[in-house]
Amino acid sequence: MERPGTLGALKASGYRSRSVKDELRDALIRRLRAGEELFPGIIGYEDTVVPQIVNAVLSRHHFILLGLRGQAKSRILRGLTSLLDEHLPILAGSEVNDDPLRPISRQGRQLVEEHGDDAPIDWVDRDRRYVEKLATPDVTIADIIGDLDPIRAARGGHLLSDELTIHFGLLPRANRGIFAINELPDLSGKIQVALFNVMQEGDVQIKGFPVRLPLDVLLVFSANPEDYTARGKIITPLKDRIGSEVMTHYPRQVDAGVSITEQEAWLDRGLAVRRPLFVSELIERVAFAAREDKRVDQRSGVSQRMPITVLENAISNAERRSLSSDNGAATVRLSDIYAALPSITGKIELEYEGELQGADQVARDLIARACAETFDEYFEEEDAEPVIRYFDEGGALKVSETAQDDLLLQGFSRVTGLLEIVAASPLVDDTSTDAERVAACELVLEGLHAKRRISRTEGGGYVRRRSRRRPGHGSMGPGFDGPSFDEPLV
Repeated sequence: MERPGTLGALKASGYRSRSVKDELRDALIRRLRAGEELFPGIIGYEDTVVPQIVNAVLSRHHFILLGLRGQAKSRILRGLTSLLDEHLPILAGSEVNDDPLRPISRQGRQLVEEHGDDAPIDWVDRDRRYVEKLATPDVTIADIIGDLDPIRAARGGHLLSDELTIHFGLLPRANRGIFAINELPDLSGKIQVALFNVMQEGDVQIKGFPVRLPLDVLLVFSANPEDYTARGKIITPLKDRIGSEVMTHYPRQVDAGVSITEQEAWLDRGLAVRRPLFVSELIERVAFAAREDKRVDQRSGVSQRMPITVLENAISNAERRSLSSDNGAATVRLSDIYAALPSITGKIELEYEGELQGADQVARDLIARACAETFDEYFEEEDAEPVIRYFDEGGALKVSETAQDDLLLQGFSRVTGLLEIVAASPLVDDTSTDAERVAACELVLEGLHAKRRISRTEGGGYVRRRSRRRPGHGSMGPGFDGPSFDEPLV
């Protein structure tokens, strides 16, 4: 259908203006009635965050998302554009998306006065109606609201007090759309004053000249909860004008975290890469463990980007091993997760105790804890008694990261009961490859090591558990003594 190109044709089409809040509300009502997904790609918020956002939109509120880093706040805000009309008519050349039926700028009003129904119309798509700004201390009133432009005044022969000399900032340019500010507390106080003045009264002052700007805009914000509630970071009148405060959170179930990671990670590699069932769950449990560890700064949070980058790095290490040995296909093993340590250490901020131990040790401990939890998910510890007894009786095993799968499987077959406990688990079946069986065997051994039933050397060897230190002084917490090895590795 051809869209009207003039004001007269637009009127003849029966077009009626709506505020952007009504536009969002109407679209949301249609989706709710149709049972459609409201925010595609947003996982884990179905019963918590999304209903609160729906209430805010239905209430025509400006709102703020409060949450730690990596909780999809910006993604949710950008997803609001899907509720906007696909195309919106504006007066041609308008800097502030003037409504052809009710222009707010001096330029728009003059255009209608001069051309009447022949005033030209442009159409903007929904993506151009979303404006986002990251708040930093150096943001100025000119950036957000606008400034007087002496050059424009000179060229047009206008007084500096004339509205036609204004170079509009981001907020006026977001008129009839959505204006988002990330990290709101970092805005200076005077800009926060300008924001709430526009939100409530619709007027501002630019270089001392009062300008009436009855903007039609939905203001949405994001912030860290600690910064938002700290005195002096947010001025009280601005907080009072934000209609809804929505708290985001990290995934509360491992399955939800796995789904997010699988959705966001780069998994489509040129080589065929297999990932055993437990790998994604184990990586997600590393993030869950970090969010509970007292050595990790919980005020900073552990971003959901951490398991995403760990999975990508683990896959890359499996690729590297496959390319080096010319195997053709790569299978992610537990050793590949340890190889992804740089993706963990760069994503966590440590408390004093963690700094003393070092990021590398904390990351290894987090992987060990995740191994223990994943082991409990698929195995019973009492079923592994033959494996533990093998090492207690002096057996030892060396696992090389670069060894071929068939050779590793031969080595694992020497450990009493290891292949049997793996075969009885849901991790393998008759169609499983040697590489997948090897990965499951590694999980058993790492799980027993994490549960302090056997010990592992730094070189990848597994031996019996022995202690030479007083209990409670190990890096894994109370009861971990630090391994000592006398047996030769075979």
